[in-house]
Amino acid sequence: MSITLEQLNSCEANEFVRVLGGIYEHSPWIPERAASQRPFKTLTALKQSLQAVVSKASEDEQLRLIRAHPELAGKAAIAGQLTKESTGEQAKAGLNNCSTEEFAALQKLNADYNAKFGFPFILAVKGPDGKGYTRQQIIDTFARRLKNCRDDELAEDLRQIHRIAELRLNDLFGHTPLLGNTIMEWAEVIGAWSDEEQGLTCAYMTGAHRKTAAQIAVWMREAGMQVHIDAVGNVVGRYQSDTPNAKTLMTGSHYDTVCNGGKYDGREGILLPIAVVKHLHEGGEKLPFHLEVIGFSEEEGVRFKSTFLGSNAIAGRFDLTLLDKLDADGISMRAALLEACHNPDDIPQIARDPKDLLGFVEVHIEQGPVLLEHGLPVGIVSSIAGSCRYLLELTGVASHAGTTPMNMRKDAAAAAAEIILYMEKRCAQFPSLVGTVGQLQVPNGSVNVVPGACRLSLDIRAANDAIRDAAIEDVMREIDAICTRRNVESRLELLMSAPAVPCAPRLMEKLSASAERLGVSPFTLSSGAGHDAMAMAAITDVAMLFTRCGNGGISHNPLETMTADDAEISAQVFLDFLRHFKTA
Repeated sequence: MSITLEQLNSCEANEFVRVLGGIYEHSPWIPERAASQRPFKTLTALKQSLQAVVSKASEDEQLRLIRAHPELAGKAAIAGQLTKESTGEQAKAGLNNCSTEEFAALQKLNADYNAKFGFPFILAVKGPDGKGYTRQQIIDTFARRLKNCRDDELAEDLRQIHRIAELRLNDLFGHTPLLGNTIMEWAEVIGAWSDEEQGLTCAYMTGAHRKTAAQIAVWMREAGMQVHIDAVGNVVGRYQSDTPNAKTLMTGSHYDTVCNGGKYDGREGILLPIAVVKHLHEGGEKLPFHLEVIGFSEEEGVRFKSTFLGSNAIAGRFDLTLLDKLDADGISMRAALLEACHNPDDIPQIARDPKDLLGFVEVHIEQGPVLLEHGLPVGIVSSIAGSCRYLLELTGVASHAGTTPMNMRKDAAAAAAEIILYMEKRCAQFPSLVGTVGQLQVPNGSVNVVPGACRLSLDIRAANDAIRDAAIEDVMREIDAICTRRNVESRLELLMSAPAVPCAPRLMEKLSASAERLGVSPFTLSSGAGHDAMAMAAITDVAMLFTRCGNGGISHNPLETMTADDAEISAQVFLDFLRHFKTA
């Protein structure tokens, strides 16, 4: 039998503790400390309060909480000594039906984990979508996390405990994250369509890309939107307002992916507003403005090495010379568009008139660990980092590895190594400044040859352009110094330069107010990744809402994940934002 928040807010403190007694395993001190925070205006606020108690507890108390949880398929499970909550969760994951091999693997993992960390491995076996991990997925996750360091794993165990508590609270209150479940289910559908047999790769104008666009269009129509796919491949859904002379608020993100990427990067920002519009439409609710949801066709630059094709077209900044660019198979972008039945000549007509727009709000997974570390499901973005990308080619002299003295070498790879270490050191000086060498090659290298050439990429980003530019200047100066000292020549090519984009304070304030009404403390953070909002900032005010990313914040990776509950909170924040958005 479920309980209501009103009942929980009004009951005696000892009853409050009793009702929540099974939420955190054998740890009544958690609801005891949270009881004074009543009344809770939302279930989310209750969840956040209980989590805050654990976060503020001493490490000894946190370790006692972790050790109160049973091992997966451990001796207590076999002997029937688990709490009814843990018994049900492990049974639903099939851990009571392990094969001999699976049981042996779990027992060894349990032993190795306890020996390394001194506390048990915790995993919310119901998984991010609430439907549950398979036994093999549990074993794979166990093995992966065994490689972590102690502090990281202590924090991850606590996060998993909070997830277990969240799912138990959902059951207690009879709460189902309907919007979140829809978003997760849709992500699974289109996440199965890939250019490659293994993993998820969805590059511009491939078969998987076009199939994904068609499915997004279907969901938009079912949600009550007017839909078309434009000349650059953007899927555009418009939820029409009945208000005369209404302007348009825009939202959306990209549906292409990196090679072997995740299911939520970009796609959450399309699927979430479709789910919200579907909810509005089914309730017969209209908005005093038109809402346009855009699935941008290309943001990642995988096929033609050109980013933001979809959003730049909407912003009226599409570079038509890009149509002549060739992919790895020698196919031009123009040919790829024509094959997909798009007319490249119509791309300039896609551009929107800024006078018709109220703003652009993009929902996106964070792609990082900040929200995870702060225990928050959502955050409001303050700015999107500006970035500069370079290709650096170093030329020394290839020579015999055995006969060339160390002090006479012109080693291009050694110069590259020194440059990489300097960039790492320089970019660690400011919190929002990052530097990455993501590509590193020794062309025609051999084990017994001093490298005569080296090619590497440089990516330097910061939320503040002045900080980024100062770092770039120092890195360039150091490259010259290193190459001069090592008698190595250098050639630097600028691949991309984009300024930082601040988010509009008026939109940030509205998102913060919506988060607060939902029971989440407003939290702002900068985005180190680039997003379609950067292109849209050329024609209108922009804002971004981040959703917490699981698995340590991993993104651009098959391990990228979020939970249905976090997607639900983001959807509810966005829905509240729409309902309170004033056009005047």
